[in-house]
Amino acid sequence: MIAHAGAPISMSTYLMEGFICRYMDDRNGIRQLVAVHVAGDFVDLHGYPLGRLDHDVATLGACKIALVPHQALDRLVKERPNLTKLLWFSTLLDAAMHREWIFRLGRLDAVARVGHFFCEIEAKLRAVGLSDGHHYHFPLTQADLGEACGMTSVHINRMLRELRERKLLQVQRGKVTIHDLAALRRLSEFDPSYLFIDQ
Repeated sequence: MIAHAGAPISMSTYLMEGFICRYMDDRNGIRQLVAVHVAGDFVDLHGYPLGRLDHDVATLGACKIALVPHQALDRLVKERPNLTKLLWFSTLLDAAMHREWIFRLGRLDAVARVGHFFCEIEAKLRAVGLSDGHHYHFPLTQADLGEACGMTSVHINRMLRELRERKLLQVQRGKVTIHDLAALRRLSEFDPSYLFIDQ
């Protein structure tokens, strides 16, 4: 656990290696992932102006992080105002991804939801040199994937089998192999423009 909802925070987390999730629990304690972060992401930068988070933050497997004190961010913003735009960009990018997650959960069918999730992770990892467009490390469990896509583990298992049988994607022993990225993107209605990777 990196941060608890509602608790005051004085540092923001920069993810250097691994995967981190943001999540919320329902009244029965069942987790819903609301974001998955990869290396290069400032995970909870919005906590800098807000002073607390409305959700929990936790690692998904082994991670390497840097904790940046908010006092240091105060100095950076004051001494290097050009960085203010970059920090703002990071939080706006989070908002764009949240809108895409709402679209995915609300409008796509089950197999497209799972495919879209894998396409997003692939695009983000490729942007930081951790995917070649066909293979990437993926430590999330089927339960984690279900919590990100709004499905049970049993349903996720069926969707992964369907993607494998369509010869689009395979997940095995913590590794994703994408056999046909273009076809997976078409199936999943995935357009990476919301990630603003070119910027």
